[in-house]
Amino acid sequence: MFDRPAPQSRLVLAALALVLELAHLGWEYTHGGVPAHHLLNNPDLPAISNWWGLLVVPLLVWFLVGRIQRRSATLMQPGSRERFRTLTRLRFTGALLWGAALALAFMLNHPAVTWIFFGAFAAALFVHAYRAEYVLGFALGMTFTFGAVLPVLIVSVIAACSFAVHLLFGAGLRLVRGGRARGAGLP
Repeated sequence: MFDRPAPQSRLVLAALALVLELAHLGWEYTHGGVPAHHLLNNPDLPAISNWWGLLVVPLLVWFLVGRIQRRSATLMQPGSRERFRTLTRLRFTGALLWGAALALAFMLNHPAVTWIFFGAFAAALFVHAYRAEYVLGFALGMTFTFGAVLPVLIVSVIAACSFAVHLLFGAGLRLVRGGRARGAGLP
């Protein structure tokens, strides 16, 4: 998919996301109706319908794939783009599986749901969970269970915490190093 021009692959992936979301909502509609999920699983708080996924999922894919492609376009060294693509796929897959594990644990009412959820915050301290591939994978991994809006809200909080921690940690390192920039590496 990365071999195609950027706008074409973004369009194909966003269209694929729309088709998959239509299939998901069609399945829900024919199996008892399209559910709505309450914020924080509290009936006193507003409910958000899964129908919002028709708008949220394709836009999320369109926007975040564009962010990934822009980061890829900045790489100039030979071989660095292929390494970047491999790392991006691994990050996306890991986040997708983590989100799916959280959704599955929630569906089964498994006690590990708390560990998986807070484990995402802990992992975000060590990886740059604010990167587009992590956000996209985690949100899509939870979409089947929670619809599209709640996973985006959850992953936004995780990404914001990760960004804040890495920003503060980076500023602290620059102070310790005397203002020197870090060495060259992948974005």
